[in-house]
Amino acid sequence: MHRSAPRLSRILACAAVPVMLVVAGCSSDSGGKDKKDSSASSSSSAAPSAKKSEASVAPAKFAALPDPCKSIAKKTVTSLVPYAKSKSGTPANSSDMSYRAGCSWNGLADKGVHGSQYRWLDVGFTRFDSDQALGSGAERAQQDYAKQVAKAKAAEGAKKVAEGPVSGIGEQATKITYDLTKTSEDFKYATIVARTENVVVTLTYNGAGYAGAKTPSADDILKGAEKAAKEAVASVATPAAADTKPDAPGKSAKTS
Repeated sequence: MHRSAPRLSRILACAAVPVMLVVAGCSSDSGGKDKKDSSASSSSSAAPSAKKSEASVAPAKFAALPDPCKSIAKKTVTSLVPYAKSKSGTPANSSDMSYRAGCSWNGLADKGVHGSQYRWLDVGFTRFDSDQALGSGAERAQQDYAKQVAKAKAAEGAKKVAEGPVSGIGEQATKITYDLTKTSEDFKYATIVARTENVVVTLTYNGAGYAGAKTPSADDILKGAEKAAKEAVASVATPAAADTKPDAPGKSAKTS
């Protein structure tokens, strides 16, 4: 009996060792699994948030610009600049016509002893793409719109500068009128700055009477500018300018 007791103690001690190892092993496996599950859960929950952030900038509506020299009807051009040197217009220089384009017409109607009437019409388009870092095309265009209005109001030598909203032209439009003396003659100026989605349109119309001819009225110059600006803004929505495949947010956009 005395011999069997120590033997029995040794057997029980040995039997207890595997049990402890198994328990320790289970505890270790469970801890590792919890960490993996926690990491996977964290990664999974972060993914949708990242995707949502990437898609936060709305795509630009227009991916191209209209032909600026065709953006105003020939009938309108003839009415505003009856003796234009080039009835087809003179395109403005541009490194990329899909982002910046313009056209101008000017002419002098010589009335002999009754003097002459000079008219000048100019239209410019600037388009903005959406950019993840810079904002949507419409937002960027709105910023440029404000800059163009400020630029028109600050024209060098301008007198009697007046500003006001214009309805029915794009999403927003502003008229700026002023008088300007150059070549010893008094000119009447009207500039319309308008925005349609991600495109800014700036149109200027001015005129003067030479050699004793009567200076055109400010109202006539403004009405002509508004009519031409309305046609120019409408031309942006032509099939060639409408974006059938909007640019993806985050696309690198050119600054104009």
